[in-house]
Amino acid sequence: MSTPSLEHVAVILVEPQNPGNIGMVCRAMANFGASDLRLVNPCAHLHPEARKFAVAANHLLGQARLFSDLPSALADLQLTVATTRRTGRLRGELLDIAAIPGLQAELPPGGRLGLVFGREDAGLTSEEVALCSRAATVATAAEVGSLNLAQAVLLFLHELSRLPASPLSQEPAEPPSSAEMETLFRQIEQLLSRIAFLNSARPEGVMNTLRRLHHRAGLDRRDLAILRGMWSQLEWSVSDWRGRKRGEG
Repeated sequence: MSTPSLEHVAVILVEPQNPGNIGMVCRAMANFGASDLRLVNPCAHLHPEARKFAVAANHLLGQARLFSDLPSALADLQLTVATTRRTGRLRGELLDIAAIPGLQAELPPGGRLGLVFGREDAGLTSEEVALCSRAATVATAAEVGSLNLAQAVLLFLHELSRLPASPLSQEPAEPPSSAEMETLFRQIEQLLSRIAFLNSARPEGVMNTLRRLHHRAGLDRRDLAILRGMWSQLEWSVSDWRGRKRGEG
C-alpha cells in the first residue's frame, strides 16, 4: 500500500549530538517521502556514521540546511509543532500525537508544516517550545519515557502519513509565517515592557501565554495586519507616557 508523500513537512533537529541519529532520521524521512531536513547547530552531520545509518537516504544529508538558531529555521513555515515529553506552565497544553494529522487542515495550499525535535539528552527548552505554534507528545511508560531521536521522528511522520489529503469546501485563509508571528510577538513584548505590564525578570511568564493564545486563534494574514496596526497605534499613544507615578497601583 502506498503512503502519502510528506513533501510539505520540514523536520527540524535542534542541536543533534549524534551523527548516527541524524542518519537514521534521514532514513525515516525517506520512508515517508519527506525531504526538507533542517539542522540547528548540529554535530558533524556528514560524518561517516551518519552516512552509514542513512543507508539509501544519504542524499538527504547533503541537502540538509544548516541554521544558527531556531527562529531562522522556522521563519518560512506556516505551522510548527514542538515535540516534547516535559510538561509545565510555560509549555502550555501538549497535544497527543494522534491530534497532529488534523492540524494539516489549517495549512493553506502550498503551506508547510515543521516538526521540531530537541537534543538527545535534554530535548527542547521552554523558550524553544514557545517559538512553535503547537506542542505535542507521545504517551510512553513513566519508567523509560524518552524516545530515541530517530524513533520520535519516525512516529510523528507515520502519524502524519495516515491522514489522506481531502479537498476543502472553500479556500482556507493563508496563515502568517513563523517569522511574521515573531515580529508581532516582539512588538507586543516591547510595548508591554514599556508600560511595565511584564515582569522584567521573567517576561516569558506572560508572553508564553500570549503566544499560545494567538496560535490557538488560528490567525490569517488579515488578522495579523489588524493586530500589528492596533499595537502600532498603542505604541504611538503611549509615546509620552512616563510610567506609573509613585504610589499608583
